[in-house]
Amino acid sequence: MTSAFHCCALVLAALPASALAQTADTGTAIGTDTGTATGNVAISGRVAPVCILGAPSQTTIDLGQLAASSGSRAGRIATLAQQSVTLPGSFCNFAGSTLTVTASALVSADATTPPGSFARVINYTATASNWAPINASTTSSATASGASQSSSGTGTTQPTPKLADIGVALSAFAVLGDAMLISGTYSGSVTITLGPALTQ
Repeated sequence: MTSAFHCCALVLAALPASALAQTADTGTAIGTDTGTATGNVAISGRVAPVCILGAPSQTTIDLGQLAASSGSRAGRIATLAQQSVTLPGSFCNFAGSTLTVTASALVSADATTPPGSFARVINYTATASNWAPINASTTSSATASGASQSSSGTGTTQPTPKLADIGVALSAFAVLGDAMLISGTYSGSVTITLGPALTQ
């Protein structure tokens, strides 16, 4: 029973060539009474704005057995430990970037609508940290039948270029109404997006 972790990097498009000022000197020669001459040629270039996410420390998180198999909670969600992933060496080379996390609930591969008292979905909270003063965080809120699987949250704007190890934590795994879980394979995903802050 696995939940796939997906990492996606947003690379901003380079500025159009027309935005680069044409500043090259025509090579005006300056003569001197010593018999020498000098010519000036201007040099220019540019660095495109870019964001890169580091390779995740693990690309798949296996939560193992999701439901308790004995005791008073048999058949209901087990206590699942927090999971952590690191994206080292992530960076944006410009001011005004944001980090967004999208959590897709764990959903059973069996698409049949479960009977009453049962569910085929596990929701959880995903938090991406160490980028801006306020972290990106969201909690999936899929229904027992699997509708509305994904939700997203965006942190505050990072005001300067930054290089950092971004941390992603998955926690608070829960089932709506603490219903019993139908058997089968469950899967979900977390998507991290790093890019320019949206302007209003």
